[in-house]
This record gives sequence, structure tokens and C-alpha cells, in this order.
Amino acid sequence: MTTDPQLASEVLNLAVRAARTAGERLLARFERPVEGLTVKSTSTDLVSDADREAEGIILSLIRTERPDDAILSEESGEAEGGSSGILWLVDPLDGTTNFLWGYPQWAVSIGCQDAAGGLVGVVHDPIRGETFSAVRGETALLNGEPLVLEPRHDLSTALIASGFGYDAVRRRRQARRLSGVIPHVRDMRRGGSAALDMAWVAAGRLDGYYEFGVNAWDVAAGAVIVIAAGGEVQQLPVGPEGAPGTLAARPGLGQALRAVVDAAADGIT
Repeated sequence: MTTDPQLASEVLNLAVRAARTAGERLLARFERPVEGLTVKSTSTDLVSDADREAEGIILSLIRTERPDDAILSEESGEAEGGSSGILWLVDPLDGTTNFLWGYPQWAVSIGCQDAAGGLVGVVHDPIRGETFSAVRGETALLNGEPLVLEPRHDLSTALIASGFGYDAVRRRRQARRLSGVIPHVRDMRRGGSAALDMAWVAAGRLDGYYEFGVNAWDVAAGAVIVIAAGGEVQQLPVGPEGAPGTLAARPGLGQALRAVVDAAADGIT
């Protein structure tokens, strides 16, 4: 399917504005007393008024400017509408635990899809003042400067990121898979924000990333950005963790990383 340049430009502009506006409010709340703290899926899966306020800002802008689009957002679920064929996937605060503990690794993630898949991706890091963005078929950008990944082929020298879920059983299985991956790479990182992990793959700060149990809103924006930078993104089938996953890598490393991640599942119970 051909990308409509006018539509893509309109959506990208809206996504960037929404992410930066929400990011300003989050930054104003960062390292201040937490308000409205509640739990979601488990006692370690947290949400606060910061998440809700950021989401409200983003959804209000989208609904005002594109009322016929559908929205799938982490905190409020799927909104009514959707006659345009456009779906927004919003994580207003990816890295909530980091945010609540004052750990400066969190972001606003806004992706947009059409019938052909990922159309636009924006990941905004308010702490560093960095906005990663991309439109399908165009070059990925970091604060307006192009991101173009160089190929690498030696997985043993690659810096790889991963993450863990909130359920104790899933976390144990994820840790066991990681123990099978780490001997084959340079080192592992666990930043705590899937959106930033993928954006950093696009920027070459990481060579690859994989994680099982992520949601669509966690990775939709990052996937568009990684692909636009020349990298690759794969969907991972359901494994011992009980959920599908996502893998992203710079060119030349995806197949090797996938093979190691797959092999590391052996014996996990």
C-alpha cells in the first residue's frame, strides 16, 4: 500500500506535538511526590496520576484533531470510533516504575497504524530532550537529524537489551532465557522502557533488543523507527513465558540474535 504523504505528515506532526506536550507535564511531575498511585495486573504493576494526566493530554489532542481515528491506549483501553482506518497506539508513560523511583529512563510512545501496518512512530524522552520519529518509507530522525544504521554481523560483540514482566512466574522464565542469551553477546542491558530500548537500537546505542510479554502500545512506535533506520523487527511466537514477543536489531544481527533467543528457550519450565 502506498503511503499518503499528506496524511503521514499530518499524523507525524500531531504525534510529535502530543508526545512533547505530555512529556512537559511528566517532567514537571518527575521526582515530586507521587499522586494517585494504584496497581494494575500485579502488586508491582503500577499506575499513577502522572500516567493518567499524560494520557489525557494525548487522547484529547488526537480526538480533537482526528475524531474518526481509533485509539488503543495503555490506561484507558480502546476508544470508540475508527471509521478512518487509522489506529493510534499510545503509551503515555513507558517506564512507570522508573518514573516513580526517580530513575531517568522513561518515555512517551505514540505509534500510528493503517491497513498496511506501522505508519508513524514517535518516542519522546523528556529527560534528555530527545524525540525519535519516523514515517514508513522515510528515514528515521532524532531531533530532526537522520538515523542510519550500519550493518554488523558479529553477535558476540553486540550490546543487547531485554526486559521483564510483572508476573513472578513469567519473570523467572524470562531470566532463565536471558541466562542462555548472555554467553553469546557482549553484554546485556535492562533499561526498563521498551520504547526507549527500541529507539536506542535505531540510534545505534544498542545493537539489539528482545522481550516477551510486551504490549502493542509498548513497541508500535519503536518498530516504525527501527525499520526506518534500516534495522529489522520480528515478532516472536509464544514461548515458555506464555506470551509472544518482539525482537529488534541493527542490520546483519537479527537472524543470529533470533537463533540464540530461540535456543535459549530449551529447558525452561
